[in-house]
Amino acid sequence: MKLLPRSTALATAALLLGLASSPLLARSSSKASQSSAYPDTSRKEPKLDLTSERDSKDLKASFDTLNAGDMAKAEQQLQTLLDHSKSKYVKDKALQGLSLIKYKAGDFKASAALLQRALADGTLPNDDYFGMQYMLAVVQQAGGEYQASLDTLAKWRADGKKETAESYATQGNDEYQLGKYAEAIASVKKAQSLTDKPEPQWNQILLASYSASGQNDKVVQLAQEDLAAHPDDPVRLSNAVDALQNAGKYPEAINLMESARAKGKLTTAAEYNLLGALYFNQSLEANDPKVDADKAIGVVKEGLSKGILQASAETYLLLGKAQFQAGDNKSAMDSFNKALPLAKDGEPALQIASILLTDNKFGQAKSMVEQAISKGVTKQPGRAYMVLAACEAGLKHKAARIAALKEAAKDPKYAHDANEQLKKLGAGK
Repeated sequence: MKLLPRSTALATAALLLGLASSPLLARSSSKASQSSAYPDTSRKEPKLDLTSERDSKDLKASFDTLNAGDMAKAEQQLQTLLDHSKSKYVKDKALQGLSLIKYKAGDFKASAALLQRALADGTLPNDDYFGMQYMLAVVQQAGGEYQASLDTLAKWRADGKKETAESYATQGNDEYQLGKYAEAIASVKKAQSLTDKPEPQWNQILLASYSASGQNDKVVQLAQEDLAAHPDDPVRLSNAVDALQNAGKYPEAINLMESARAKGKLTTAAEYNLLGALYFNQSLEANDPKVDADKAIGVVKEGLSKGILQASAETYLLLGKAQFQAGDNKSAMDSFNKALPLAKDGEPALQIASILLTDNKFGQAKSMVEQAISKGVTKQPGRAYMVLAACEAGLKHKAARIAALKEAAKDPKYAHDANEQLKKLGAGK
């Protein structure tokens, strides 16, 4: 279970704008050298060279424009300051503002380079210097440079003599992305211990790290505790249900979803599809599959009737599979045919071929499975070729059956069955 995408960074543009704002712009020049955010640092603070009132006003105006969201105008203002100001401080702050613009445009490499250029000057006051250094770590993380982000964080913490909850959460995300799951768990727990208002995203890192390291019991426990603390949060509900589902605890997952459904909390297509899929998956393991399959059908039909579920390939595929599992082949075929023109892959065609095969309609089934393969069945290529082989067997096409089985044998999930059939046909190894 990957709860945290590899591209996910904890920072947002709003947070970076906060990091990019300058406390010096709101202070008098007599107090400009007094650093309050990093009181324990051993870095000797350079003398501020901001002497022009015009530069000060222009710099503040550019950041106000940036904050207002006018990127084009802000870029022009900042570039003018960078090109013409005689103050190194103003130039470095302009670089920081331009870095944020690059960040918001998704150009993380350029954003980081601008920050590194400003930091290399060595002329920034401590608050600005360390704030910009932390901003660099966040930008590096957003750009997928996780080790570089960790290195920057380590330097920021060592030189600035500062620890914050946010910095440990950022560190934990870097460690998760690098596959250092034990370290990520420790970092996020440290972050949570440093504040009484931990961000919901931090638990996402914990859940993903526990899951990736095989600690499914921890995933379930944490997700359920998080949901208990925030019972009306749909993200927490989804996390808890995912955790239970991945642990194979379908009844518990269904109970959570049904509780939310009874309260009118299921309001999205994803939630209805999830509940329907839970019932369907449970039916696959049940002695009487029809009971849960019928419940899956009911959930999908309710979602459609309420307009929450739309006429999509995903919806009709789920409905068709549940109907097939319930023994209603006619309705299943109808649903799969509705999914056929909506699907981007060959999954509906493969489902149709399977039903046709059970009715011994080998020619029609072969035509459908060939359509499925040509359109793409990357999720289950082995199954598609096993269905094709069965069609060829029904049509008494031995050579074509062998060719299909050889393709099926390339899929580890179906390799054993395919090779056993090949041996019986005298075509095995």
